[in-house]
Amino acid sequence: MSRPSPRLRRLRTDHQALLKLKSESSIVDFNVHGDPPDRYLIKFHGHGLYRPEGTSRVAVAAEHHVSITLGASYPRLMPELQWRSPVFHPNISGSGVVCLGGYGTYWVPSLNLDELCEMLWDMIRYANFDVNSPYNRDAANWARLQNDFRFPLDNRPIRDRVASGQVKADGAARKANHTPAPQAPAADAGGNDIM
Repeated sequence: MSRPSPRLRRLRTDHQALLKLKSESSIVDFNVHGDPPDRYLIKFHGHGLYRPEGTSRVAVAAEHHVSITLGASYPRLMPELQWRSPVFHPNISGSGVVCLGGYGTYWVPSLNLDELCEMLWDMIRYANFDVNSPYNRDAANWARLQNDFRFPLDNRPIRDRVASGQVKADGAARKANHTPAPQAPAADAGGNDIM
């Protein structure tokens, strides 16, 4: 029996890491394509921002989608990332192209998909953003000058079930300070305008 290629092993390892992340998180869900999966639609359930089309207002959205495609050269080359839901972030273009900062230029093949999802979660909740090298200048200017929101918008770590003690990690329940309520002004799940 032949051994699977390094790429196939990596695809399986990444899928297992995402399944584990999903079990440890109320924030992340995903759909897969391929066997083993090489395309994912990641869903984040938590507060992030978007600008309703044709307005200058910024609104809170409670669900966010990003597609991740693991090309033939993955993990040597970075996955293709495309934001699929409306988003307003300095490092995500209006067309949904994602800039991961240093990882966008210097992809590190050892970065696993669960770690990539953690980076994306930190972006959507504004725990990670760069106004000095933006993909979206309007969002960068807004983030630099705004006073209506406290960042991060959502205080939950991506492994919020582990942090709250709902799931055992490494054989023992980890307790941590857990603040499930976001700091953003109230908005409904439909992302109604708040400003």
